[in-house]
Amino acid sequence: MLSRSSFTSLVVGVFAVYVAHTCWVMYGIVYTRPCPAAADGAAGGCVWPYLARRPKLQLSVYTTTRSSIGAESNIDLVLNVEDFDIESKFERTVNVSVPKKTRNNGTLYAFVFLHHAGILPWHDGKQVHIVSPLTTYMVPKPEEINLLTGESATQQIEAEKQTNALDEPVSHWRSRLTLNVMVEDFVFDGSSLPADVHRYMKMVQLGKTVHYLPILFIDQLSNRVKDLMVINRSSTELPLTVSYDKISLGKLRFWIHMQDAVYSLQQFGFSEKDADEVKGIFVDTNLYFLALTFFVAAFHLLFDFLAFKNDISFWKKKRSMIGMSTKAVLWRCFSTVVIFLFLLDEQTSLLVLIPAGVGAVIELWKVKKALKMTIRWQGLRPKFQFGAYNDSEKKTEEYDAQAMKYLSYLLYPLCIGGAGYSLLNVKYKSWYSWLINSFVNGVYAFGFLFMLPQLFVNYKMKSVAHLPWKAFTYKAFNTFIDDIFAFIITMPTSHRLACFRDDVVFLVYLYQRWLYPVDKSRVNEYGESYEEKSKKKS
Repeated sequence: MLSRSSFTSLVVGVFAVYVAHTCWVMYGIVYTRPCPAAADGAAGGCVWPYLARRPKLQLSVYTTTRSSIGAESNIDLVLNVEDFDIESKFERTVNVSVPKKTRNNGTLYAFVFLHHAGILPWHDGKQVHIVSPLTTYMVPKPEEINLLTGESATQQIEAEKQTNALDEPVSHWRSRLTLNVMVEDFVFDGSSLPADVHRYMKMVQLGKTVHYLPILFIDQLSNRVKDLMVINRSSTELPLTVSYDKISLGKLRFWIHMQDAVYSLQQFGFSEKDADEVKGIFVDTNLYFLALTFFVAAFHLLFDFLAFKNDISFWKKKRSMIGMSTKAVLWRCFSTVVIFLFLLDEQTSLLVLIPAGVGAVIELWKVKKALKMTIRWQGLRPKFQFGAYNDSEKKTEEYDAQAMKYLSYLLYPLCIGGAGYSLLNVKYKSWYSWLINSFVNGVYAFGFLFMLPQLFVNYKMKSVAHLPWKAFTYKAFNTFIDDIFAFIITMPTSHRLACFRDDVVFLVYLYQRWLYPVDKSRVNEYGESYEEKSKKKS
């Protein structure tokens, strides 16, 4: 079997290979090899840009309930930009007529044409077009009410919304349509066209050379959940903001890959809201900061794994609770489970929810170890048995109980007062939502107080040798990484503030480690000392 150190080295090695491979793949995406014959002025095998001829273009946006059109019947022109300049950025808001079929949970499509000025799109043999749905299906957000008065957050609730089941998806309007045109006069090698861009290219033969028409692209990553509007039966017109900006070839290829990745996540079961969190990372973040975020996320994943591994290894070997605050373990388990339920109730991104769920399972297992609990089954009925504490463990429990006694005088009134205030002044979806929010606000606001019993035990014993410092070190790295993610990933404000609160806790632990240096001659809870280990090795 592999030793722990060699296993950790293997994991770090695999991680380094993964990061290097990802960097190579990203380089292959943003860099495209030009046609070698183009440098010599030869045309053979090259695909030339039609935009280099500087044609006079026109942009037209039509809407229809059909996913394909063959003529100009049953379509509506919503935007027409004559003398379209591919270098000029613009944004325009238009009102779109919503057909009855769309108001009855149907779909409406936008057909975007880029064609020669003065010629209708279907009469232009060199036009390019792209199709995008202007509607999507999503479960509407539940109405929030005051639990005591029944007052709604909105004074009028439409009767048709009351008839819809909360878990029934309804048609939502995409209020933004973001367009891009690749403006680089790039000459492609016809024998090695990039597959990602190729599907957006339309070729024409002009004399002896092959040209590709303007590459038109719809930025689906800019379609955010916050911009969606519920389509009601009374909605005859809805606003649509059409924005345009030029795009480089490298960014276009990167954006295509990111859109494909988001689509794959949705195919694997990610909801529209989960996919929206991933979109936000790409759309709301500068590309250079995005590259930094990738490396930060990769290290966060590595440290998460190593922290979980060392934490489980520490508690798996642990036979004594000397120096360990049982109350702190119980509280951390309770708070982790409450935070997981809160994030689940808030429909938070899976990027935050999954690690929280794994952490909750590990904390439940640690409680079982701390209480020396064994479970015996008598038929279908479980029977719980608890082990006895020795004298040293009882001394630790005395310090623990003493700290909790003084702490309860401050903590309980604050939590009860906060829950009462929120019940009177804040609107919630249900009583369960209020209960979970009250618990989690107590955890976030005053949760660090429950770390004080462990600090108090450390102070009384003048030692920190009993703590899992390897796991703490990895968690400390992740805590500072969480500070970065707090500004990138969408999460409740209270969860974001808790990331910074944890920084203070780890700094106090580090101060205690400096204050109480480890006595290498002292026997630990496993019956071993550092000096004995060194003698055995020598």
